[in-house]
Amino acid sequence: MEQNMENKKITDGNYNKSLAVKCINGTFVGTKAENIISFKGIPFVGQQPVGNLRWKAPVDVTPDDGVYEAYYFPKASCQDKSVIPYQGEDCLYLNVWRSDDEPGKKKPVMVWIHGGAFAAGGTNIELFDCANLAKENPDVIFVTVQYRLGPLGFLHLSHLPDGKDYPDSQNLGLLDQNMALKWVHENIAAFGGDPGNVTIWGESAGAGSVTMQPLIKGSQQYFKKVIAQSGAPCQTNSREEAIEAANDFIEALGCKTVADMMKFSADELIAAAAESVTLRLFPERDGRILPLEPWKEYENGVAKDITFLQGCNKDEMNCFVADWQVENFKVWAADRKTKKYAHLLSDEEKAKIESYCKEGAVEDWEPDSRLFSHSWFIDGSIKLAESQAIGGGKSYTYFYRVESSDPIRKSAHFEEVPIVFAHPEFVDGRPYDPAFSKAMRQMWVQFARTGCPSPEWPLYDLKDKKVMVFDEFDIHSAKESEVKIVDWEKTYFLTKYYML
Repeated sequence: MEQNMENKKITDGNYNKSLAVKCINGTFVGTKAENIISFKGIPFVGQQPVGNLRWKAPVDVTPDDGVYEAYYFPKASCQDKSVIPYQGEDCLYLNVWRSDDEPGKKKPVMVWIHGGAFAAGGTNIELFDCANLAKENPDVIFVTVQYRLGPLGFLHLSHLPDGKDYPDSQNLGLLDQNMALKWVHENIAAFGGDPGNVTIWGESAGAGSVTMQPLIKGSQQYFKKVIAQSGAPCQTNSREEAIEAANDFIEALGCKTVADMMKFSADELIAAAAESVTLRLFPERDGRILPLEPWKEYENGVAKDITFLQGCNKDEMNCFVADWQVENFKVWAADRKTKKYAHLLSDEEKAKIESYCKEGAVEDWEPDSRLFSHSWFIDGSIKLAESQAIGGGKSYTYFYRVESSDPIRKSAHFEEVPIVFAHPEFVDGRPYDPAFSKAMRQMWVQFARTGCPSPEWPLYDLKDKKVMVFDEFDIHSAKESEVKIVDWEKTYFLTKYYML
């Protein structure tokens, strides 16, 4: 995949007019491979968030009659360079794929928001190239979106002496996503897409993001459906948690004001965040951009007009055990339990949780992995289904338990992503059955087309609580109790305290 190549303005009129699409902020010229036209690196803001715009809300586009290349993937948002080397603060771009088939037809649109713990990830990696999806589904348009991450996207600053000029800094990544959705709403028809049939779609932090977007005032005009894989509105900080993390970060830099921090390069900010606030910078329930009580908003019907397809994987946290290595995970888990749970739970509650997490465990790390699988991912998925049902909304809910060949990962966080992106070469270990993979993937796309993934997939309701279970060679629906996704009596405390 091309790297370090930047799109330029075309001034000589020498471009393929059949691959050009006129948008509000310019005409963008794509490239064609076989029957798929891709447009890479389209800016969805009027100015990139650099210089004095660092830590400021995204700037909307303005009309532009210029013609621009859309040949190359953009820089990713600033993060650890070992993850994605090609990156920069000028990162607010999106990419579009469409088939050249069925011209003139309004096609449903799927907009992907990537994950990465709100600190990593991007769209300029091969896994998120949507050419395979567009070939398989020529009647659908696919879009991938970038947003600011880590200390540049989710850092509370308004409590500092000069922080009043940065009222949005704690939720900039969400505002970036929202601006991208606005751009799609206003421009996707020029690509052949239907702005009235947009599905926003994400995994992990991306799933958290797409479940937070319905909570942002005015956002729901931009989409009708949500696909959330292993993420929910619980992936947030309170104001107190956000300020505590910000203070630790600022102390690591040796700063006292935003002006002081402006003197640091993005690389220096990322390095300081890695030392002081790893996995602590999340969107903030600030009462303005995000509500103070997201679950209550869902239960009150804030998203009753939005249809969800969402769920989780059986062994979510095993991904982190494998990636960090067992001993490092155990140290991290012990620290987080002490700081997050110890002062919130009674001895009786802790005993119930520990008993549940130890059931069936063989390795000494498994109870902690189960604990965080539930508190970070599984309970949130069920809570979202419950809250949507209470609020009169619709949720098609799933439980993914296909295991990789990795003895630690099993059915871990992210394992299903290569399947739904039609990139089997990225699957860990053994390949999955192609028929199973395509059947699952087609449910995602059918949901985007019609709002129903399959006639056999029941809506989640408060009586039967049915979810779709994904087992290789055995896709079926089952009652929640049959697959033991969550035992409310034993794990309710996690939901109660972690998902405020």
